[in-house]
Amino acid sequence: MTSNGGARIIDGTSLARSTRDGVAEQIKAIQANFPRFQPSLAVIQAGERPDSSTYVRMKAKAATEAGIQFNHIKVSAESTTEEIVDLLPLGGHIGAQGERQVTEAISPEKDVDGFHAYNIGHLSSRAADPLFAPCTPAGCIRLLETTGINLSGLHAVDATVTQCHSRTKNIEDIVKTADIVVAAIGKPEFVKGSWIKPSAIVIDYASKKSGQRLVGDVEYAAAAEVASLPSPSLALLRRSVSCTTSLRAYGKYKAKVTLDILDRLEHRKNGKYIVVAGITPTPLGEGKSTTTIGLAQALGAVLGRPAFACVRQPSQGPTFGIKGGAAGGGYSQVIPMDEFNLHLTGDIHAQLYKRLVPAKKGKREFAPLMFRRLEKLGINKTNPNDLTPEEINRFARLDVDLDTITWNRVLDTNDRYLRKITIGEAATEKGLTRSTGFDIAVASEVMAILALTTDLQDMQKRLGAMVVATSKRGDPITADDIGVSGALAVLMKDAIKPNLMQTLEGTPVFVHAGPFANIAHGNSSIIADRVALKLAGTEEGDGPERVGYVLTEGGFGADMGMEKFCNIKCRTSGLKPDATVIVATTRALKMHGGGPDVSPGKPLHDTYTKEDLVILKEGCKNLVKHIQNSKKFGVKVIVAINPAELALVREEALAGGADAAVVSNHWAQGGAGAKELAEAVIDVCEGESQFKFLYDLDRSIEEKIETISKEIYGADGITLSEKAQAQVDTYTRQGYSGLPICMAKTQYSFSHDPKLKNVPTGFTIPIREVRLSAGAGFLYPILGDMQTMPGLGTRPGFWEVGLDPESGRVIGLF
Repeated sequence: MTSNGGARIIDGTSLARSTRDGVAEQIKAIQANFPRFQPSLAVIQAGERPDSSTYVRMKAKAATEAGIQFNHIKVSAESTTEEIVDLLPLGGHIGAQGERQVTEAISPEKDVDGFHAYNIGHLSSRAADPLFAPCTPAGCIRLLETTGINLSGLHAVDATVTQCHSRTKNIEDIVKTADIVVAAIGKPEFVKGSWIKPSAIVIDYASKKSGQRLVGDVEYAAAAEVASLPSPSLALLRRSVSCTTSLRAYGKYKAKVTLDILDRLEHRKNGKYIVVAGITPTPLGEGKSTTTIGLAQALGAVLGRPAFACVRQPSQGPTFGIKGGAAGGGYSQVIPMDEFNLHLTGDIHAQLYKRLVPAKKGKREFAPLMFRRLEKLGINKTNPNDLTPEEINRFARLDVDLDTITWNRVLDTNDRYLRKITIGEAATEKGLTRSTGFDIAVASEVMAILALTTDLQDMQKRLGAMVVATSKRGDPITADDIGVSGALAVLMKDAIKPNLMQTLEGTPVFVHAGPFANIAHGNSSIIADRVALKLAGTEEGDGPERVGYVLTEGGFGADMGMEKFCNIKCRTSGLKPDATVIVATTRALKMHGGGPDVSPGKPLHDTYTKEDLVILKEGCKNLVKHIQNSKKFGVKVIVAINPAELALVREEALAGGADAAVVSNHWAQGGAGAKELAEAVIDVCEGESQFKFLYDLDRSIEEKIETISKEIYGADGITLSEKAQAQVDTYTRQGYSGLPICMAKTQYSFSHDPKLKNVPTGFTIPIREVRLSAGAGFLYPILGDMQTMPGLGTRPGFWEVGLDPESGRVIGLF
């Protein structure tokens, strides 16, 4: 502070510099431990108002000096509110209403100007502190604090916000009474020196230029004779948070996550990766989803670890049928449950050749997609006029063998009468009828691709590689060949983004893709897992307490979803699981031990409600087989036991090779009820994964099918039907024999026969047919009587589903 005549001069420039230097030191200190730490400040400027441009330039300079990355986004002064909101990664020319809409589209945690209603509200409350205070008043207070003057009881006037503005009557008289004057009106030398009360404190925020000189709103020379006046500008930067995010809100309770997050977090080491599976279930389900959610709550909400659950989006077929929803249950579920369970984010020859490649302004050109078909045919020409008649014939005619069409239509609800249909009955189809059928949508190859793809480009390539039929020459006909892969990718461009929801205890849940485990591979998406693993991962300098956990669910028993997770999903993703959690219930164990059948809608037999250790111990053989199967992949095993006759189950699980066996009561108690299970997961996941595959891909199709049948199911061998053998021979000839295997079989037995409970032996697996999912990247044999379009029970779940007439809320989904 210096003296100038009668005034004490507060050097705001020096104060701002020291503040920036302090921020720079704090950033350097953090970067010493976390080298990739880089705070950034984003500014969106609409138009070119001189005062705004000056303000932005000052912020840019200050940010650079403080070591803060600066991102300046310029938009036209005519931009609409919606256009500006769309620019905000977080979800004055546009009017007061538009301005409020824009400021409230910014997260309060990233609102560095302190304009969001949340921050303004906390600023005005004595009982709360805002996350950010507006920098002008914050700088003003900081300046006043440096004077050492007791401000209690002084009269303050701010010429832009509270008592006065440029048209206030008698403004000169009002200012003369002020002990403190804050000028930020944007009018050079508007406040005259003669207005200033002797010894008054004057804070002047300059905002306009006169020639090349920054001029304040107060007559500096005159005011300096009587007042304490800081230099004409102060830019106070205390905190700065990046305005970039990858969230795109879909209403209040769910969001899509854009894939750019993987680029931003590429440097992180992944968190721990756990697949949650189960024993062979009853038709009622055994709480695998509930365990996944409860464990995520325990790790995240109870133990304070970064934790993400990655689950599939439920199909409407099971939701309305026997199985019901898949949001979890009790105090361990995903919310809002109704949206989760129902819809979420709802994602020839020469003449023919001339029509396929028409001349435009006298010139023929191939469409971009056509080059993939040309490459496939071995035609290395880019000019349509250069093709020979034979090449034109091969290019233009698919020559589909109607008996080989494998592409079925799909529907997301159960309808057994669509399993086999006849199409082309209309007169307009000129007698080209054929037999075909429907599959349930979650058994479709497109769903499998969504779950196995790694990015948008990979998805379009996979969609184009789908084989829909064989030509009469014996060549595979793909989606690329019929020209639809681009359109398919367009339809799927939003579906590829994972959906973000939350548990009852606020821990994050990614809900993405929903392939069936008894037909398809039964796992949520690779993309969701990768995002979660990075978010739960560690930066350089993080301690072991910062390691996070990702719980991804494999459908049905470990012989299905977990086996396919390891042999298919992990091959594609390159990710290695650290452990498997196997969920065991006394109900399912007793059923395998010889208890009566468990059927939806029928009361449980006394065997399941009373203690019966003999039957329970016999049924534990099923659990032990799942443990042994999991160990074949080199992963550690934790058994989650639902309460009831638990001591015996724990004893049998540990004797069977489990690394830990823990009782968990998350259904009734939420995360707190799964705390011991979560602690066991943390202990067991210490060290590096020893994961390995069950089989090598270079083995024949039959050998790979037989390996799974013998090693995982306990079968003596396999038999292929005549149709299945012909399909295997075709796929081998076409070059698809190197793909992994995705077995389609009943979920109710290790075998192909749902009647064979516990750990059956002495059986042979019948392979009815083998289908190809070239885009998804696997072959799926269909075992026994397995159907790809489920039917409905006598009393399906939709009898209970409806709307509450008063609130409009969905009821009956549990």
